[in-house]
Amino acid sequence: MSKTAFVFPGQGAQYVGMAKAMTDRFPELNEKLETANEVLGFDIRKLMFEGPEKDLSLTANTQPAILIASVLCMIPFLNAGAKPDLCAGLSLGEYTAHVLSGTFDFEDAVALVRKRGRFMKDEVPEGTGGMAVAVGLTEEELKPCVEEASQFGQIYFSNYNCPGQITVSGEINALKKFVEITEKKGSKKSLLLNVSAPFHSPMLAGAGEKLYRELEKITLKEMKVPVVSNADAKIIKENTNVKEL
Repeated sequence: MSKTAFVFPGQGAQYVGMAKAMTDRFPELNEKLETANEVLGFDIRKLMFEGPEKDLSLTANTQPAILIASVLCMIPFLNAGAKPDLCAGLSLGEYTAHVLSGTFDFEDAVALVRKRGRFMKDEVPEGTGGMAVAVGLTEEELKPCVEEASQFGQIYFSNYNCPGQITVSGEINALKKFVEITEKKGSKKSLLLNVSAPFHSPMLAGAGEKLYRELEKITLKEMKVPVVSNADAKIIKENTNVKEL
């Protein structure tokens, strides 16, 4: 018997006009956008649909925008009768997965990821940190590249997405050097990612501590759909350790 999974994107997926086609086709979704505007205290709809892109790409705006857009795209499928057996999301996308599961109320999730973005921005100012990827090289091949790039600033392995696609996070100068080194090493593609902070790295440890204090204020609901965790790739069916993960 076939199974259905809903999988949600993380940062880097944002673009001006995101979810507009879906709201044009399903006008009832505008009610969700109004709710998001009230939670955030500004017109996130205008930013998502009209930009400017530089403001949309600021992490404190990007995080709620991607979560909101993902929910807007999810709702018509659920209304049409789709029944996910499982859900997951990359990094920020895991929050959307928990909205689908019922763990987080939509309003709580929007407010939470807005704070998450602010904490990250405060920890590492915009423009000083980021992420990069080198496609087609193994971890063993990348280790000396990271070591050499570390002479130019902080840099860490961050996401082990799949064999041949590993990301690093760190300071911009080190990341630029990493791209240069891995291109010479023979990567299929090396580039800086369209994100504004060194996610999934020790540079954001302080932001994680602040985020956990905010999570402690939220009452989790019973999970209706299992969620695959980013932290350990295990399937979560109960909300007992969701905050820690």
